[in-house]
Amino acid sequence: MKEIAVLGAGSWGTALASHLASCGHRVVLWSRSSETASVIVNQRENTRYLPGITLAAGLDCTTDLTSALAGVSDVLVAVPSGSFGDVIDQLITIRGRQCGVMWACKGLDREKGQFLSTVLAAKLGEEANTAVLSGPTFATELASRLPTAIAVASGKPDYSLAVSEWLHTDRFRAYTTNDLNGVQLGGALKNVYAIAAGISDGLHFGANARVALITRGLAELSRLGMKLGARQETLMGLSGMGDLVLTCTDNQSRNRRFGLALAEGLSVDAACKQIGQAVEGIAATRVAVRLAQQHDVDMPIVQQVYEVVEGSKSATAAVEALLSRERRQEAG
Repeated sequence: MKEIAVLGAGSWGTALASHLASCGHRVVLWSRSSETASVIVNQRENTRYLPGITLAAGLDCTTDLTSALAGVSDVLVAVPSGSFGDVIDQLITIRGRQCGVMWACKGLDREKGQFLSTVLAAKLGEEANTAVLSGPTFATELASRLPTAIAVASGKPDYSLAVSEWLHTDRFRAYTTNDLNGVQLGGALKNVYAIAAGISDGLHFGANARVALITRGLAELSRLGMKLGARQETLMGLSGMGDLVLTCTDNQSRNRRFGLALAEGLSVDAACKQIGQAVEGIAATRVAVRLAQQHDVDMPIVQQVYEVVEGSKSATAAVEALLSRERRQEAG
């Protein structure tokens, strides 16, 4: 049994915390919202993010970060990627660099376009035990104890193995890898392509167009991934192709629903308000465009999503721009 603090009581953080508690670990979930924390403790449910799902009996929840971190050996960060650095700074202030740190944030650093592993190494040091969790996962299904598989990536093989053992059950499989860049890139950029798929489906362009976007999106992701040191097998695995397909095809995806809303004519702000949770693909689109320019990688789908998000092009015009591109060989 481990003592773990999960930081972030959104849908994904709550689902992971409940899963870990159901595995027999002592788990404290930290929430910024006193209302959310009270409901979780008293009703055993996160009524805002996971309504109707009973959480594991052993799960505790608090708004006091110092209390949440007291006595734990490891921390799992599950906040929006834009808050990641600030939360790590608070963790260091309270506990120093004593804890192992896992994170389940699917995004990149917005200011420098860095992987969150790079941000974390700069704050904790290269020798710290750290690992990222990513893969084709919807929080509601994990919390409902439906079969789930993820990738656990770490530069420390012993730590990724330990994390996978903490998570493993007969309905939850955690595969280990040392390809941090590939796992993080797949988790971040799949949100961009989910927006594109949502736009396409919202415009009723059909299944053919959706699959073409997913396939060509994977090609774009792979081109950038190779430049950033990712491995092709990772991008074809759970955290790459797996997460991409899931997020582009199911309306549990916030980013896909955001794309659907844009296709209906809603503004970015109105679409975000309709979703009611962080739409990670917006920031990921901006970072992806910068990375594509820096590394001279052709990413036309990312570019068109960026122009829609920034308001310089309509959803319809973006899809038409993709369809009118010059013909080329499929490979690459």
